[in-house]
Amino acid sequence: MNPDNSIVQQHINEIFSAQKVQALKMRNSTPLLRIALLKKLLNWIKINQEDIRRAVFADFKKPYPEIDISEIYVVTNEINHAIKHLEGWMKPKKVPTPIIMLGAKSQIQFEPKGTSLIIAPWNYPFNLAIGPLVSALAAGCTAIIKPSEMTPHTSALIRRLVEETFDKSLVAVVEGEIQVSQMLLAKPFDHIFFTGSPAVGKIIMKAAAENLSSVTLELGGKSPTIIDQKSDLSDAAEKVIYAKFLNCGQTCIAPDYVLVHESVKDNFLSLLKAQIQKMYDPKNKGIQHSKDYARIVNSKHINRIKILLSDAEKKGAVLYSGGSYKETEKYFEPTIITNLTEDMEIMQEEIFGPILPVLGYTDLEEAITYINLKPKPLALYLFTTEKAIQKKVLKETSSGGAVINDCSLHFLQNELPFGGVKTSGFGKAHGYAGFLAFSNEKSVMKQRIGMTSIKPLYPPYGITGKKIIDGLLKWF
Repeated sequence: MNPDNSIVQQHINEIFSAQKVQALKMRNSTPLLRIALLKKLLNWIKINQEDIRRAVFADFKKPYPEIDISEIYVVTNEINHAIKHLEGWMKPKKVPTPIIMLGAKSQIQFEPKGTSLIIAPWNYPFNLAIGPLVSALAAGCTAIIKPSEMTPHTSALIRRLVEETFDKSLVAVVEGEIQVSQMLLAKPFDHIFFTGSPAVGKIIMKAAAENLSSVTLELGGKSPTIIDQKSDLSDAAEKVIYAKFLNCGQTCIAPDYVLVHESVKDNFLSLLKAQIQKMYDPKNKGIQHSKDYARIVNSKHINRIKILLSDAEKKGAVLYSGGSYKETEKYFEPTIITNLTEDMEIMQEEIFGPILPVLGYTDLEEAITYINLKPKPLALYLFTTEKAIQKKVLKETSSGGAVINDCSLHFLQNELPFGGVKTSGFGKAHGYAGFLAFSNEKSVMKQRIGMTSIKPLYPPYGITGKKIIDGLLKWF
């Protein structure tokens, strides 16, 4: 280990030790204390909104309105929701007790898991670092945040936020690259919250298994969109384009590909193209000059997207619109491609960029089978006015979440648990689900003193005891 790494390791050791002590104290924290912590966080964000905008913009030229909606509002909404409901969430939850335990009382008591690690991604660097922190604080946990090294301006701002708002024994930020993540993952955290790719998710799970740490994995996958022939095509096109090209396509729940009924495919394609023009080039000056279109985070990802598009075209894909890029400006034009086949890399891995593959289908069963042959996605979107089709698709496909007649909107609904299934992740986040993710649901039973309904079942098992047991097997 080089000297610099040794210093970082010592720093991590000190923070982790301090947070283990603080975690024990937080077990006794009241709703008022936790709410006060959340209000401090909210107040810092409100005062420093302009600094947040500048930091995120500096990392990949994200438009300020997008930053306000997808970075700042999402977090402040999460905080306000937690403040409003936290006292109710923390109350022990009474549950029924079986008649055979007559006289006993049962409840679920929510206690903090303890120390937590939040490993955040680069695509929504503020939202996906601070959002999980809200849940950790609401649950009464301490937290170390490891922000992404690919968004250094936002990472530095998050560090400033934490240092100005919390003692490091409660919340701390540790910056760095993969070696720092490895040092952190070696620690026996009580819970790890990771947002990122399935490939890295597997690494996180292996590391967590060494210490039997519980995990929440927010991963990704190829989220499909189905366009039924009876859907409102104009409305669907508008919503798909917005959700797909928000943040330049770098969104884990963006529509990854579209399955559209062949009878309306050509019409839908023209509507998609028109919506791109309307949203990002209304004055015909070129999308590269639009202030409403974000950029790719770095040259590495520009190159990755270029390779995906090139491979698809070499294997027969048709470039319907877009396709241009300017690497020096990290610009990649909103792109639509058709004539896709399964041997193309773009149909095998999550695109995570501004390319939208559009495929046709003739029968709904065909579309459902196509989706089910792929790993389970983080989200599924369906556009149709037919309730029978809605019911069929929801019943016969599996996804972390689903939205009917819109895309990505469920992320903003705090009453819905957000998360994936199998390869798209597991464990849920946001609102009450986020509170539960960082909490241990402790089962508590209180039994009466003296004679109980269970004591007749103690040994020695006489005739009476055997008759009671026979009755239990027969009637209960």
